Amino acid sequence: MSTDRVQLKYRKGSNPHTVPASPDNLSISLMHGGRSVLWYPGKPDPLNLKGTCRTLDGSNGNNKISEMEPGLISRSGWAIIDDSPTAVRADGSKSFPMEYNAEVGFEWWTNPADPHAMDIYFLGYGSNYKKALKDFTTIAGYIPLPPDYVFGYWYSKYASYSADDYRLIMTDLEENNIPADVMILDMDWHWNGDPSSQSGGRGGWTGWSWNTNLIPQPKELLKEIHDRNFKIALNLHPADGVNKSESPQYFEAMNGELGEKYLNGDNIAWALDYSDFTKSFFSNVIRDHESEGVDFWWLDWQQHLTSHHTPGLGQTFWCNHVFFNDMAANRPDHRPVIFHRWGGLGSHRYQIGFSGDALINFPTLAFQPYFTATASNVGYAFWGHDLGGHAFTDEKTVNDPELVLRWIQFGVFSPIFRTHATKDDRIERRIWKFSNFPSMLKAVQLRYALFPYIYTAARQTFDSGLGMCRPMYYEYPDCEEAYRYSGQYFFGDNILVAPVTEAATGGKSLKEIWFPEGSWYCVPTGKMIEGPCVATLEFGPEDIPYFYRAGAMIPLNPATVKNVTERPAELILDVTAGTGGSGLLYEDSGDNPDYATVYATTALNHRVEGRREHYIIEGRQGCADGLRAERAYTVRIYNSNMPLAVSLDGSDVEAADWQYDAACRCLTVKLPSAPCSMVRTLSVEYSITSV
Repeated sequence: MSTDRVQLKYRKGSNPHTVPASPDNLSISLMHGGRSVLWYPGKPDPLNLKGTCRTLDGSNGNNKISEMEPGLISRSGWAIIDDSPTAVRADGSKSFPMEYNAEVGFEWWTNPADPHAMDIYFLGYGSNYKKALKDFTTIAGYIPLPPDYVFGYWYSKYASYSADDYRLIMTDLEENNIPADVMILDMDWHWNGDPSSQSGGRGGWTGWSWNTNLIPQPKELLKEIHDRNFKIALNLHPADGVNKSESPQYFEAMNGELGEKYLNGDNIAWALDYSDFTKSFFSNVIRDHESEGVDFWWLDWQQHLTSHHTPGLGQTFWCNHVFFNDMAANRPDHRPVIFHRWGGLGSHRYQIGFSGDALINFPTLAFQPYFTATASNVGYAFWGHDLGGHAFTDEKTVNDPELVLRWIQFGVFSPIFRTHATKDDRIERRIWKFSNFPSMLKAVQLRYALFPYIYTAARQTFDSGLGMCRPMYYEYPDCEEAYRYSGQYFFGDNILVAPVTEAATGGKSLKEIWFPEGSWYCVPTGKMIEGPCVATLEFGPEDIPYFYRAGAMIPLNPATVKNVTERPAELILDVTAGTGGSGLLYEDSGDNPDYATVYATTALNHRVEGRREHYIIEGRQGCADGLRAERAYTVRIYNSNMPLAVSLDGSDVEAADWQYDAACRCLTVKLPSAPCSMVRTLSVEYSITSV
């Protein structure tokens, strides 16, 4: 059997698998890199570009590379997904077919019709990596767009915080002018039924009732957190079921419904792989806490890799599937979102990822840019790391201001922006307590400035199957440097990032960076770099090495924004003169589950005609319900020469509405508010052509 790209040969009636592995019974050939490439069952692939792994627990430097599962793309030109019932996944689990279950209202596991069937997907895309990932999500399910608030700053720390502690933290965030959107309540929100744990404030591994010693009036606290513009997530470790002494009200309700089916003494065993347990658990426990004000759940599951009840069913994957789809089915006015661990291929359907307990040191930070971008190779686009590191390494690094700052700066250009650490009084995560807090605050403010660009990139992930953090080889598969410089990556379409991940010398950090073809504007230094080249650049403590693709138009928030859910009356557009380009602004209501069809986009175009350049904001297209009808813009044009004339929609812009800074070669133009449906064209004639 042949197509215009591949040829498949199969010996009828034979077993495709041979011992030793050979192409005798089944093979596929394709052209890749100008030569014929042959695949057959069992053929190893040392050139696979990897995907991701279940957890960074114990991550120290790059020691987790060996645990990273194969990705969907390879320099070999092909990759394999073995979804056969007998195939064993990385965590020891197996794949199960799904069918709709009316009791829970979504797809449920079922046994395979043929437990011995061979079910293999062959991805023969050569070096067209982006097409491979797009097609995978078309078949295996899209990468859902999370609600807008998850792209803001999450305050999180595993500590025995009381209700008053949370109030003080929120006050400190406000008084220190720190934008923030999510408040995490880690394990100690609950207790496990042991009276001694109440007095100490520490909850148990599994628990469903409030620790009233720490939080005596939970509804009131959650309401206050909401009133102060935070969303709320609670940490769960649900392995031990529902205990009578810990949660008597939930125990009695569930046991009455289930007829003691899962009873083991005074405990209802965890049985999420059975639909009657799942229905009772969610209707009694989860719905109750959501009615109190819980917005989403942190599934910090790490106990049992496979189910006690259903052999082969991966519990990490199954928890993700059930919690996400339950929210979709039972909270239809919100987008489903959970915070969870990677459960193997297919977990891209249940954002967002919690990477786990990495050690606190520079080598571990240096691994995370590579790890985050590489996860896009399996569609896992929204990793959230413990910024600052999780677990104690040594006294030198535990609260090293430089290390925490560099971790936060990397977090600015990662999918989820969340500081965190374990329950250890030696570790500080209140950034306002650090000596270099002003620098940390600038990083947080940059994250909020970038939100329009980040949210647009998140939408593009839904549409394209590409994560916002992308390896360089997606764009330049034929360049060896794209594979060699694995600590740098694209952040969306138009920003290249190369985080500083080593300690400075004498207050300065040197960074060797590969620049592909084209021109790249270094935002912190104001320099233009002409690619292709490798350059060693110097950066100060507050500098984050990020670079605009020349000509691209980057939408940003003004500095006044304190919550990403805000819809400011003015946006900023950053662009570099001298090279044409484009950009996009995506908008929706932020938490609408029908975002697939109910949204709006504004195209941004940059045209160069000799000394005249046109910066065009096209009319907004799509549904504008709940969005601002009018908007003002500030356009910042970098790498520009002195303008001779500035006009907007054919009329001269008054001198008071534009200024030119010769020292940094930046022209700033104020565009007054106008309907978003209107096309706006800013035209500038320069004294000489910008280069």
